[in-house]
Amino acid sequence: MSVSPSASAPSADPATGSAPAAPTQADLLDFVRRTAADAELIASLPLDPEGRTWVHLDGPGGSEAWLIGWPPGTGTGWHDHAESIGAFLTAVGELKENSFAARLPTDGWKTLELTEGVDRERRLPAGRGRSFGQHHVHEVLNESTERHAVSVHAYYPPLPQIRRYSRSGQVLRLEQVERPEDWQ
Repeated sequence: MSVSPSASAPSADPATGSAPAAPTQADLLDFVRRTAADAELIASLPLDPEGRTWVHLDGPGGSEAWLIGWPPGTGTGWHDHAESIGAFLTAVGELKENSFAARLPTDGWKTLELTEGVDRERRLPAGRGRSFGQHHVHEVLNESTERHAVSVHAYYPPLPQIRRYSRSGQVLRLEQVERPEDWQ
């Protein structure tokens, strides 16, 4: 199901007929903030007690956007969004993001040993979010044992792939590469 939130995408310039400029991280963060403030849209997301649910949204400037429901105790696992920049914001509940303070190599490795002190943790209660650059490796979790969380996400360019990783201590291993047809 595709939904157009009240925070709509910019249209082409009527004078020139040209497409709008590619959205920046700030543009994406502004979009997720405005979209998360749309109480009717947020309430329309069907929530499943067992697994995450999502609805595709029309993002700004040709970006890909999603409204995601997180049952208690669910998460994404470690992953990145390849060459896409992105932003996300918690609309309901609280999410936790674990990420790295260092940029990892993008290609040519299957196993990587992380240095001490590279881990970062962010708590994102309702109304808080963040943007990130290309190749940002993170995991997002709803650690609540009782309450769903809902969040809004936007990526530009639309996700070409998601790389999934496993982690054991300080060792990060590339496990799988997913393409859009795997999640749409």
